[in-house]
Amino acid sequence: MFEYFPGNYVWNLTVVAALNSGGLIDEVDRACRPIRDAAAKGSDVGTADLLDSWTAVVDDLVAQAESDRAAGRARSAGQKYHRATNYLVHAERMQSAKTPDRNAIYRRVLELMSATFELIDPATTRVEVPYGDTALPAYFTNASPDGRPVPCVVMWNGLDSTKEHMYVSGFARELATRGISTLMVDCPGSGEALRLGGLTARIDTEHWAAACVDHLETRADVDHSRIGLVGWSLGGYFAPRAAAFEKRLALCVAWGANHDWGAVQKRRLEREGENPVPHYWDHVMWVWGEQELDTFISKAEGVCLDGVVEKITVPFLITHGENDRQIPLRYAHRSKEQAVHSPKCELRVFTEREGGVEHIGLDNFPHVSTFTADWVAETFAELR
Repeated sequence: MFEYFPGNYVWNLTVVAALNSGGLIDEVDRACRPIRDAAAKGSDVGTADLLDSWTAVVDDLVAQAESDRAAGRARSAGQKYHRATNYLVHAERMQSAKTPDRNAIYRRVLELMSATFELIDPATTRVEVPYGDTALPAYFTNASPDGRPVPCVVMWNGLDSTKEHMYVSGFARELATRGISTLMVDCPGSGEALRLGGLTARIDTEHWAAACVDHLETRADVDHSRIGLVGWSLGGYFAPRAAAFEKRLALCVAWGANHDWGAVQKRRLEREGENPVPHYWDHVMWVWGEQELDTFISKAEGVCLDGVVEKITVPFLITHGENDRQIPLRYAHRSKEQAVHSPKCELRVFTEREGGVEHIGLDNFPHVSTFTADWVAETFAELR
């Protein structure tokens, strides 16, 4: 993995994620260069400095975009808003759950994302997925050129990503070129659903899977018999769990095999493996709505796919990097071994030679993304 900040895994993960989501190396360098000394102090210390430095680049881009927009250069403006969204959402992800102005920062992300859609991607719109007495915020990228039904993938994020991370990753664009729409959802415990809606995570993810499928079944431009589910990072638990119980789903992808996330938490207590974000324990307790570490660990023990994967009866893809420093590779093999009732179960391990070896393939994200998009397209074609 490209390591701008030697020895600081968490900050390096943010750098490569931003670069592999459409960031420009000059802009990322300008965001990172002033904080090299801060990075050497550890992952938690200096995250406010990181936000300030990255925001300075965002501010410059927004000023340029506004000038372009005033001059009628809509495409140039939209591209700059897109990159500004990318940088700001990655910097926001790094902040403590207790950062007082975090919601204001995230609201700005939403504004920049909206400007991007308006100027360069009218096929993507904001939608609300009814969920109990509230709704899950989502983006829908429509791959149907004429309103006729096409397959659709529901995409879920993980512990610390958002629907904006999903969008800037380019995965929905890859699916759209293959004739597949994408519903990118902030699930309970993530993104806008957590930050602005106060919805915390739950173990029985089939409940919000049902809400997503119910929503898509109201759309005439979606093929209701070909709705799939893709989840990355902690979504590698969320998605298989949902597919085991929500039988309207036609396929499932675990983008990172989070088979026993509870065990991973115990490893982290022993300082084994890397954390995905700074201020880690504050973050996970925020996500799961817990106030004490002991009660969080007790709840996390239930975040396990043993006895669950066996219930998956649809095509199932598991992808994993062989050098994933967060989630051990053995969990990918465990998911594959237990998926005995899937008619098409494939494990794809990305190697050092090709790239994509880090957590969810962030070190070579487009490589993992296009492989996954191809598998989804080919599988949907087989299901006709």
